[in-house]
Amino acid sequence: MLDQFPTTATKNRRRLPNQRWQIYPQNVELAENLAKATNLPSLLNQLLINRGIETPEAAQAFLNSESLNLPSPLEEFPDLAVSLELLQTCITCKEKIAICGDYDADGMTSTALLLRSLRWLGAEVNYAIPSRMHEGYGINKRIVEEFHNEGVKLILTVDNGISAFEPIARAKELNLQVIVTDHHDIPQQLPPANAILNPKLLPESSIYRGVAGVGVAYILAISLAQQLGQANSGIIRPMLELFTLGTIADLAPLTGVNRRWVKRGLRQLPKSQLAGIQALIQVSGVGDRGQGGQGGQGGQGRHGGQGGQGNGEGEISNSQFLNPKSTIQNPKSLKPEDIGFRLGPRINAIGRIGNPQIMIELLTTDDMGIALEKAMQCEQINQHRQQMCEQIEQEAIALVETEYITSLQEDRVLVVVQPNWHHGVIGIVASRLVERYGVPVFIGTFEDDKQIRGSARGIPEFHVFEALEYCQDLLGKFGGHKAAGGFSLPAENLAALRSRLVEFANQCLEIQHLKPLLKIDAEANLNQINQELYQQLHALEPCGIDNPDPVFWTANVQVIEQQTVGKGHIKLTVAQTIDQQQFKIKAIAWRWRDYFPLPQRIDIAYKLRENNFNGNTSIELELVGARVASQPYVPFTSDTTLSKAVFEYNHRQYSCGIYQNGSLPELRIKNPDGKVLAIEQGQTVGLLGNNRQDAKEVDISQLHYDVIIQAALRALGTCK
Repeated sequence: MLDQFPTTATKNRRRLPNQRWQIYPQNVELAENLAKATNLPSLLNQLLINRGIETPEAAQAFLNSESLNLPSPLEEFPDLAVSLELLQTCITCKEKIAICGDYDADGMTSTALLLRSLRWLGAEVNYAIPSRMHEGYGINKRIVEEFHNEGVKLILTVDNGISAFEPIARAKELNLQVIVTDHHDIPQQLPPANAILNPKLLPESSIYRGVAGVGVAYILAISLAQQLGQANSGIIRPMLELFTLGTIADLAPLTGVNRRWVKRGLRQLPKSQLAGIQALIQVSGVGDRGQGGQGGQGGQGRHGGQGGQGNGEGEISNSQFLNPKSTIQNPKSLKPEDIGFRLGPRINAIGRIGNPQIMIELLTTDDMGIALEKAMQCEQINQHRQQMCEQIEQEAIALVETEYITSLQEDRVLVVVQPNWHHGVIGIVASRLVERYGVPVFIGTFEDDKQIRGSARGIPEFHVFEALEYCQDLLGKFGGHKAAGGFSLPAENLAALRSRLVEFANQCLEIQHLKPLLKIDAEANLNQINQELYQQLHALEPCGIDNPDPVFWTANVQVIEQQTVGKGHIKLTVAQTIDQQQFKIKAIAWRWRDYFPLPQRIDIAYKLRENNFNGNTSIELELVGARVASQPYVPFTSDTTLSKAVFEYNHRQYSCGIYQNGSLPELRIKNPDGKVLAIEQGQTVGLLGNNRQDAKEVDISQLHYDVIIQAALRALGTCK
């Protein structure tokens, strides 16, 4: 048994996630002051403080978003009145309107929303979405000229257009009117459109500042319906549902009006009258709370629960339970993770590797038969997308580990380009590489020998759109925002792009930034985790971007059971002893196969999730972080001695021994200065120090540690 202590021959694996833990300071006095206004327990008020809510007025506005006094969008968006006038004229004169959408969830829900609302209001309207494979993001001259040939008088862009100067200039040459609705960052030169609706043009303080493309489309459609005197529930309800789908799927911030409207939309979605949404809910299994359980953008949360196999991107497929003739049994209200990890991936998969027309038809049809057919197509395409992501991710990791891993600290950015990758899914892979390596990632694939197209994902201290602007003379088309972007470039510029991005990254990133940042709200003991606390957290919902799920941490828990399940997840039970009583709770760690088995003692960071399985409801943990236990549970000097020895190395005398530390043997080597190197059986990381409290973690596969471990094992007679 004792020959299982690791040496350089031990399989090299990452023991625990490589993370920066940022634990919010606890403000007891302010939390108590807020409690007088909110009637919430101190812990909940601390969560509000962590989200920047520090006054009773702000707390009430957050907790009761319906109490917000919304300013009129006409007062906030300078070009909204002009936009309404242009649309009303087209509707009255029966002039053709054409929508140019985008192929992501935001763009497709925006397109469907405006198609439905404009048709309801009597407009003659059609749409086009550029080909992801052949044209890339945004309106282009081909689409403009086709619209002109079809007799279109007004072009309406949704979720794109703010950077499309040349195509919109071409539209003006052809005497077409153009309304740009977009939410992406503002370029140096605005397009020559008749009207531009973009929340990024509004003051930072505007309550509308955070709306996504579908939010701009929603505001435009509602305002037009009001102006035409047709703002009744028949048009508002379906628009609100599409707004909710697109807002969450696009990872828009759930603050301001987004929070208010999404909260309403989540209550409406389970009883939606839109055939497409009913079909999506049924095929994705959102209503089947007992099928695989519910885990919990996201990010955000994951699905899978007891026995599930979710990876956060719709891996669970409940299509086998689909009965087209059955009545959909849905919950009273959906959660953002239902969209972010069930519905959203199926919508996005269409835009990534399928034909966006499928999704537009799904979201605009009133025929349940057609809706179910299209929803099943979404299901199949999403399964194919999952397989592609897995393959490309493994190929990308192999490439990084072979060619770039040694220079990551110096470069502070990762640029990975390969042929034969599908650019429809490389953005997902980029996010996974950011999570794995902790640096901004620019990933691309060759479209041909001369052109590369790619996606980018950032970290908190790195602004993706500014990085692309810094490289604009090397790029073709590009766009995006702080966290993500897309770009194209001539293949001959790849080396120059990599150098330029390294230059930009070194200007804004320090070495300490090169670990994924995990923000943690508060410390909790396992005896505090119960149904009552989980119910209290509902006051913060809906959670998502800028209003994240609460993250707690617990020190020095014991991992008493663990196993891998599904596609590389770890299912485990952890325990904490408080006042000589042991408290146990089940947990799930998504996509943590690289860390299996976890050490026996760790600090954990987690979200709370309700698991409903076989009629039983329980609260479980979704692990989002782990680190070496910060508190000792035994000193180096105690435990049962199994064997001891003394040996000489480099003319210095060392003592060593095998000790029974908990359930596993531990090798300890003590140098003449009193420092101890302790290695638990089966681990590749040891502790070095005078005691456990102050010991630091060391990689024992390094040569100088390996040599002394071999000497100790020989002295103990366990190494031949």
